[in-house]
Amino acid sequence: MVFSEYLEKIEGYIRSGDLAFEFDNGEDDQRGQILDFLERIMDLAEECDELATKLIFKESYLEAAKDTAAPEK
Repeated sequence: MVFSEYLEKIEGYIRSGDLAFEFDNGEDDQRGQILDFLERIMDLAEECDELATKLIFKESYLEAAKDTAAPEK
């Protein structure tokens, strides 16, 4: 799957120390780009965590939604 290949490249870039090296040795513009990249990754990770929880516990969410729904008149 293509997505797995992209994820592996990002993972390798971070875990190898290449990202940190580029940050430490980069110009201010490049450092800003790296920080933006990391922020996007962290935001996406939060969304993935929330989605995974919803997918795994879908039945619980459906029952909770029924319980909190306003009573019909």
